[in-house]
This record gives sequence, C-alpha cells and structure tokens, in this order.
Amino acid sequence: MKMVLDDAGGLNLIGAYAPGEARIHGETYPTSLLVWPRRIVTDCPVTSIDTLDAAALTPILEGAPEVLVIGTGERQRFPDPAVLAPLMTARIGCEIMDNAAACRTFNILLAEGREAALLLLAEPVAD
Repeated sequence: MKMVLDDAGGLNLIGAYAPGEARIHGETYPTSLLVWPRRIVTDCPVTSIDTLDAAALTPILEGAPEVLVIGTGERQRFPDPAVLAPLMTARIGCEIMDNAAACRTFNILLAEGREAALLLLAEPVAD
C-alpha cells in the first residue's frame, strides 16, 4: 500500500508498506528494522515480539525519542509489560500495533514534527 510521496524533506517517511517490507525514499527494506527520522538501522536484532528484550531497547533509549512505535508484524501482539518498563522509566511513550498501522502512525508523528522511532518487525502470521 502506497502511503506518501517518496521525498519528504529528508525525513524517513514510509513511502509504501507490504507484508515483510517497507519502502523509504524509493528503497525497499525487508523488515525488521529500526527507523529514525533521519537514519535507518537495518541490522535490527529483533525479529519478533518474542525476541524483544531490554538489551534490544538500548539503542532506542540512547536515542531518546519522544515516542516509539512498534509494529509487531501482520497482527498486533503485545510483549511482556516488563520488557517495556525501561521505556516508561525514560519517559518514552510506546505504541504497539500491526505493521501497516505502525507505518501510518510513524508518518503522522513525523509530519507533526514529533521525535519518533519505528521498530518494524517481520514476524510471520501463524496459520
């Protein structure tokens, strides 16, 4: 699904999303990835909500976004609340949703001038 124009003043808006991939500035990235307004981390160690842990949140905590949007794959899944505790302690908001909704929400946050990060996971849907 096409979401926005590919050029957005250098911001990493999600131009299109399809299961297992996102397009940013015309380049297609397989998920999982961590997207910041002006940089993209493609070697994201988190591949599913089950592998999200405190260590994986370290780069996010260091980047100190206002809000972290987590896309959990093709369906919304929630991590153990204890995993998100470091975000709460650091006063970083956290929104959890399926990947398509996460991409749309991230774009809206950036368009509003908010400092956001997007953790997009490539978790497959179980039959």
